[in-house]
Amino acid sequence: MNTSRQAARQRRQRRRLMLGGTSALIATGVLVYLVMALLPDRNVDAGPAAATPLASTQVKATAAGEKGTPAATASPTGSPSPTGSPTSTRAATTKSARPSPTHTPEPKQKPATTTAQAGRIQPHTSYRGVATAYEAADGDGACLFGPSPDLMIAAMNTTDYETSRACGAYVLVRAANGKSITVRITNECPLPCAPGQLDLSQQAFAKLADLKVGRIPITWSLVSPSISNKISIRYKTGSSRYWCGIQAIGHRNPVASLEVRTSGGWRRLPRTSYNYFIAADGSGCGSAIRLTDIYGERLTINGIAVRPNVVQPTQVQFARH
Repeated sequence: MNTSRQAARQRRQRRRLMLGGTSALIATGVLVYLVMALLPDRNVDAGPAAATPLASTQVKATAAGEKGTPAATASPTGSPSPTGSPTSTRAATTKSARPSPTHTPEPKQKPATTTAQAGRIQPHTSYRGVATAYEAADGDGACLFGPSPDLMIAAMNTTDYETSRACGAYVLVRAANGKSITVRITNECPLPCAPGQLDLSQQAFAKLADLKVGRIPITWSLVSPSISNKISIRYKTGSSRYWCGIQAIGHRNPVASLEVRTSGGWRRLPRTSYNYFIAADGSGCGSAIRLTDIYGERLTINGIAVRPNVVQPTQVQFARH
């Protein structure tokens, strides 16, 4: 009996142990399941939220760096980059690192010199070219000086004529055979006259070579000759106090500029290819005139009335150099 009761008791204990183990296993499984269910959800939510802006920012910063343009240019329309983002910083750095032409230091300008006044043809400089010949008639030409008192004159090629800056210049011409002649520029020699070329009057060319030769190599340079005449002033036909053209005649040295006195001070007039200085609005017409030669000497002339196409003498002349 005792043996049967003991066996039954042992069976009941084993069942209780098995039920308790099973319950423990079930409880443990439920706990693990709950922990696993909670942990993956937290990781999935946190991971992409941090990685997306970082990746986007790096891509934008690289694009801005490569293009060298502000982030706003590279960003899609309606999606401005936030202030202080890596995109804006990178773009601003790239832009500011470039040298700006507008902030390049400019060299200090030198004061005006004879070279600046002279234009293309410089004093004390020898030029090389060729001489040809033309029929000068009475010596009048593109400079509109009128008939010349002598025919030791020449036409300057268009390049060195330089919108009539060469008008009235005295030029010493030397030929390869040693002969030389001084001529005054009264005309322009258009193309095909080349830079350095002088088209001499037939009378002047004959002093250097036979006219049959037609073309000779020469060198030439500006001179400031000894002359007895004074400068004259002429107002162009049609001039009045509302519009005028002014011309200087008989100057020893080339004229670099002509100014007229106005209520606001001296006014420099633009020069035409036909050798007149124009006051298109009439300002300064009939007032004092100031001439400046290529050496920088200034002469002020008063008392010249607006008398169209009348040569009016003065009592002044540029110094000899």
